[in-house]
Amino acid sequence: MMKLKKYIKPYLGYALAIIILLFCQSVVDLNLPNLMSDIVNIGIQQGGVSESAPKVISAQAMELMSRFMSPEDKELVQSCYVKVSEQDMSEGDWNSFINRWPNARNTECLRFEPSTHEARQKAQIAFGRSAYAIMNFTKESFAGTSGEISAEKGLNDSVNSESINQLLSFLDTFPQDRIDAAIDNAASVPENLLSQTSVIFTKWFYTLLGADTGAIQTNYIIKVGGKMLLMTLLLVSFAIGVGFCASKLGTGVARDLRRDIFSRVSSFTNNEYDKFGTASLITRSTNDVMQVRGLLSMGLRTMFYAPIIGIGGTIMALSKSHSMAWIIALAGVLIFGVIFVMFTVAMPKFKIMQKLVDKLNLVSRENLSGMMVIRAFATQKFEEDRFDKANQALAKNNLFVYRAMATMMPIMMLVMNAVSLLIVWVGGHQIAASSMQVGDMMAFIQYTMQIIMSFLMISMVFVMVPRAAVSANRIAEVLDCHSSVEDVPEPQHLSKDVKGIIEFKDVSFHYEGADENVLEHITFTARPGETTAFIGSTGSGKSTLVNLIPRFHDVSSGTICLDGVDIRNLPQKELRENIGYIPQNGVLFSGDIRSNLRYGDENADDESLYKAAQVAQATEFIDELPEGLSTQISQGGTNVSGGQRQRLSIARALVKKAPVYIFDDTFSALDFKTDAKLRQALKSSTEKATTLIVAQRVSTIMHAQQIIVLDEGRIVGIGTHKELLENCKEYREIAESQLSKEELA
Repeated sequence: MMKLKKYIKPYLGYALAIIILLFCQSVVDLNLPNLMSDIVNIGIQQGGVSESAPKVISAQAMELMSRFMSPEDKELVQSCYVKVSEQDMSEGDWNSFINRWPNARNTECLRFEPSTHEARQKAQIAFGRSAYAIMNFTKESFAGTSGEISAEKGLNDSVNSESINQLLSFLDTFPQDRIDAAIDNAASVPENLLSQTSVIFTKWFYTLLGADTGAIQTNYIIKVGGKMLLMTLLLVSFAIGVGFCASKLGTGVARDLRRDIFSRVSSFTNNEYDKFGTASLITRSTNDVMQVRGLLSMGLRTMFYAPIIGIGGTIMALSKSHSMAWIIALAGVLIFGVIFVMFTVAMPKFKIMQKLVDKLNLVSRENLSGMMVIRAFATQKFEEDRFDKANQALAKNNLFVYRAMATMMPIMMLVMNAVSLLIVWVGGHQIAASSMQVGDMMAFIQYTMQIIMSFLMISMVFVMVPRAAVSANRIAEVLDCHSSVEDVPEPQHLSKDVKGIIEFKDVSFHYEGADENVLEHITFTARPGETTAFIGSTGSGKSTLVNLIPRFHDVSSGTICLDGVDIRNLPQKELRENIGYIPQNGVLFSGDIRSNLRYGDENADDESLYKAAQVAQATEFIDELPEGLSTQISQGGTNVSGGQRQRLSIARALVKKAPVYIFDDTFSALDFKTDAKLRQALKSSTEKATTLIVAQRVSTIMHAQQIIVLDEGRIVGIGTHKELLENCKEYREIAESQLSKEELA
C-alpha cells in the first residue's frame, strides 16, 4: 500500500475527518452502556436519586447522620450545609422551595451548598460512611427486636420525624464506643458500596420533607433517556459522516488509479502487453482497484475504530468491575486463538485469489474473442472444459476461504455467549455480596461485547489487508512499468510544413529477449508524392518495418528520420500526428460511423468525412444505410464485414490529411475490383503525401514508384515492378505465383 501513498495524499483531509469522526463515534458508543447502567442503577433501583449527600435535609436527620460521623467528617459536612430561612429568600424562590419540599415549611432544614468541588466529593463520601455505619449499627443492635424501634420499622420508606426522634433517644442508651466501632468499620468500606447505602437514606430524607419521589424518578429516567436518544442521533450522524468521507476517499483513489493505469497502459508497446497479458491488465484495472477501494472505504474505518473501541471498552469495563478483568483476558485469548488458527489456514488461499481471477478472465476473453474459430473447429466441449477447470479452481479457492470465515463466525458467537453467561454468573455473586450493581453488570456485558466485536473487526482487517496488499502490488507493477518507447527530455520539432520524407539508415531490430534480429541493415528513402511498397514472404518483417515508423517499437540500431530528424528525438504525439496509419486488422470503436471517422480529425465536418469515405470506397455501403454516417457501430465493428471495416479504417486515416500514410496490408480484405478503384482514388487524395504500403498481392503494388522486397528481415530487392522482375529472383517468384504470363509481360 505504501507504493500507492501518493494517491492517498490528495485525500488526507478525508482520512483525517474519518479519524476524528470515528473517535467521536466511539466516544458516544462507549457512553451509551454507561447511561443504560445509570437508568437501571439510579433511575430504577435508586428511584432517580443519585446524590449521596441530600440537597436538602431536616435538622433532625442531620443530627442522626452526624451521630455516626467522625469529627473530621462532621466538621466538613457542617461546613457544606447552610440553614434554610424564608427571610434569606425572595418570595418566588421560597414558594418554589416549598413547592418542592412541602414539609420544610414546618421543619428546620439545611441546604447543601459546598464551596468547592472537592468539598462536595468529600461530603458525599462522609454521608456514605455515616449511612453505612447507621445501617450496620441498627441491624446489629435491633435484630430480632419486637419493640417499636427495629431495623425494619425504624429505617424504611415510611420514616418520619417521630421515628427519627425515637432512634435518637435510643442511641443515647448505647455506649459511645459501640457507635465509634460502627464509624471505624464504615471507614474501610469501598466507596461504591457506601454510595449505594447513602442514596437509600437520601431518598428517605426526601420523603420526610414531602418530596414527590415518583416525579424525581420519572424526571431522571426521562433526562437520561433523552441523553441516550441524543447520543444515538449523534452516533447515526457520525456514522453517516464517516461513510461519506470513506466513500470519497475510496472512490477518489480508485478513480485516480484507474485513470493512471489506463494512461500508462495506453503508452505500452507490445513488449509490455506481452509481459502482463491483456486479461491481467483488465483485472488489475478493475478487480484489483476495487480491492484497494474496499480497504480504503471499509478497512480504514475498521483499522481505526476497532482499536479505539477495544481499548476504550476495556477501560470502561474495568471502571465497572476490576475483579472481572480476567473474563476480558480470557475472551481475548480465546478470540485471538480462533483468529490465528483460521488465518494460518486461509491466508495462503487469499494470496493466490487474484491470480486465479486473472486465469479465469484470460480464458473468458479468449473464448469470447475467438468464438468463430471455436465453432468452426467444433471445440466447444474442449473450451467448456478449459473454462470449467479455471472456474472450478477459483470456486474451490473461494469456497475454502469463505467456509473458513463462515466457520469463524459461529465460533465467535459461541465465545460471546459463553462470556456473557460467565459475566452473569460471576456478576450475580458480586451483586449478592453488594459489591456490584445490576446496571454495572449489564454495562460490563455490553463493554465486553464491544471488545469482542473489536477483535472481530480486526480479524476482518486481516482478511482485507493481505488481499488488498497483493492487489496494490499488482497495480504498482503496472504503474512502475515504463514503456520501452519514451520521449527524450529535450525533444526536437518538425517544421510547420512537414514534407514527409522517410529515411531508413542501416536499421536493425529485434524484439526484447530475442537472440536474433527480425530486421537487419535496412536502408531506403520514401519520398513525398511517391508510393513505397513492401512485399515478401510471410514472416519476412514487412509489418514490423512499418511499425517502426510511428515508434510502436524503437530500432535496435540505425536511424529512422522524418524530414531529416531522428524520430526518436521527436515527441511521440507530434510524430504520430503526421502519420495516417491503417492497421492490418481494421479496428472500429463503439459509436457511429461519424465518430469513428473523426478519430482522424475531431473537428472534421461531414463534408470532409464523406469525401474521405468516397476515396476509401466506403460510400458504396454507407449510402445504402438508412442512417448514413449516423449508423451505429458495435464494439469492435462486429456489425460490419471485414472489407467494410478496412474501408472505414482507410477513410479514418484519410480524414487526418497527414503527410505520411502507412497501409499495413490494408487491402487484403478487399476484392480486386474495390482494390483497384480504391488505389486509383488514392492517387489524387495522397498525391503530395509519402505513401507506404505493405501488401501480399503484387497487383496491389505493381504501379508503386518503389517496391522493396524483404526476405528473412533483409532487403533483397528494391526498384520498380519492371526492374524487380528482371533482377530480383524472390520478387519474380512471388509475381509468377500470382500473375498470368500476359500480366507479367
